[in-house]
Amino acid sequence: MKEFKNFINGQFVTSSSGKTFTNRCPVDNSVIGTVHEAGQQEVDMAVRAAKAAMKGPWGKMTQAQRTALLNNVADRINERFDEFLEAECLDTGKPQKIAAHIDIPRGAANFKAFSETVANHPTEAFHMDTPDGLGALNYGQRTPKGVIAVISPWNLPLLLMTWKVGPALACGNTVVVKPSEETPATATLLGEVMNECGVPEGVYNVVHGFGPDSAGAFLTEHKDVDAITFTGETRTGEIIMRAASVGLRNISMECGGKNPGIVFADCDLDKAVEGTLRSAFVNCGQVCLGTERVYVERPLFDEFVQRLKDGVEQLKMGRPEDPSVDFGPLVSQEHKDKVLSYYKLAVEEGATVITGGGVPEMGDALNAGAWVEPTIWTDLPDDARLIKEEVFGPCCHIRPFDSEDEVVHLANDTNYGLSAAVWTENSAKASRIAEQLEVGLVWINSWFLRDLRTAFGGAKESGIGREGGVHGLEFYTETKNICIKF
Repeated sequence: MKEFKNFINGQFVTSSSGKTFTNRCPVDNSVIGTVHEAGQQEVDMAVRAAKAAMKGPWGKMTQAQRTALLNNVADRINERFDEFLEAECLDTGKPQKIAAHIDIPRGAANFKAFSETVANHPTEAFHMDTPDGLGALNYGQRTPKGVIAVISPWNLPLLLMTWKVGPALACGNTVVVKPSEETPATATLLGEVMNECGVPEGVYNVVHGFGPDSAGAFLTEHKDVDAITFTGETRTGEIIMRAASVGLRNISMECGGKNPGIVFADCDLDKAVEGTLRSAFVNCGQVCLGTERVYVERPLFDEFVQRLKDGVEQLKMGRPEDPSVDFGPLVSQEHKDKVLSYYKLAVEEGATVITGGGVPEMGDALNAGAWVEPTIWTDLPDDARLIKEEVFGPCCHIRPFDSEDEVVHLANDTNYGLSAAVWTENSAKASRIAEQLEVGLVWINSWFLRDLRTAFGGAKESGIGREGGVHGLEFYTETKNICIKF
């Protein structure tokens, strides 16, 4: 039995109210441990500690000193790799071979990558003429925004949390992290690493809990929080926006998606099938950038459906530590119920189930876990709820199309606008289609390739703002203009 306490001002803190909740492993529904829920008092302590740290040693450090500390944090995560891997896989149930390749190393790398970004991106400078002929110089200076509230999700807990914490700290801010109640472990463990590396007290804080009337609401409504960065579902994002409007705090939000994949007949079919298999089913479909709508040019449609079905049926489910396993459970029983409700809805709306659609038989040891079958459908009408609403599970619907204009219309016919994947060997066509898609990211003949120097974010109901590279600097800092008269 583990115990997950709040991490405030360099100390692990229990809840003053005595409130706790249980953390369960989705593989078999066994109890991992007890989580201490932060109340208003703990959140206030964390924000005050973060605010004080801005005026303490952290605020007085040079950029080089902060960079050295954050590089040490990255190195220490890698030194404790096995602990982070175990914690992440217990919380999420994902296969260790996936988390070991993506979640932990990239979670650590975020600290180094964004420290280098801060060090290597200049601001602007302009000479201006003045009536006396002597002129003046204007130059920009980036200053930390202050206390950043980080609301991070459960699907890639360490990676998506450090994606925000890394640049926030590199820019000289302090943070209060509210991880998902489903996945408290790695955010808590990172507190130990911060202490081991000598990061000053109050720079990194963690408060555990839920949204309404809990840590999430208390944090986003706190008057001394200067900016809020959030990854999660759109409805929660709308609530946070309303909270941020009081005091005009800045926000950056990456929300839901109903992402299209477009497969043209001139694609490399092997690449398109393998890429779509990943984009729809990796991490049990619990990826905001995942493909839930697949549009295939008609001459290739039947073959593509059969090839994707064959690939799905070769996925092996099982315990995270089994190196042959490439498909885990959903994150929780609650999410399992949600996904299964969409599986039922798809059939009610007229879908043809190509494969899956139910709950697998996992054996007595695992049947209590949050397992669902990877699922493919065809034949749904374009106005079906299943086509419009994000499932966030291991599933996709495949529909044929006949022309570029038709598929662009279908791809854009959604309230969301996060990402898209286009599969074609015709580069002119790929560029033509990409420019017309109403999304924040387009992958051509690939999926989930992420250069941390590039802009990341969504359009429409998929989010507000951009992070990554210099775009992150624009969110995590205020640019001050200084004018010197000669």
